[in-house]
Amino acid sequence: MVADHKKVTRLLKTARGQLDGLLKMVEDDRYCIDISTQISATQAILKKANEEILTGHLHGCVREAFESGDEREKDQKIEEIITILRKIS
Repeated sequence: MVADHKKVTRLLKTARGQLDGLLKMVEDDRYCIDISTQISATQAILKKANEEILTGHLHGCVREAFESGDEREKDQKIEEIITILRKIS
C-alpha cells in the first residue's frame, strides 16, 4: 500500500471509536437523529480513508503499471479503477 499508513490508521481508528460510540448510543436508546448524525460522520471518515488509499493506489500501483509498458497490466489497473468507481458511486 502506497498510501500514508499513519493517516489511514488514524482515520480507521477514529471510525472504530465512533462505531463503538454508536453501539452505545443504540444500547442507551438515544434519539434517532443523533444516531443518524453520528453514522453520517463515521461514513465520512471511512470515505476519507478510502480516498487516501485510492489516491495512493493511483500514484503508486497504477503509475508503475503504466510506466512498465505492459499492456495487460495497464488494462488490469484500468478495470480495477472502473470496478471501484462503480462500487463507490
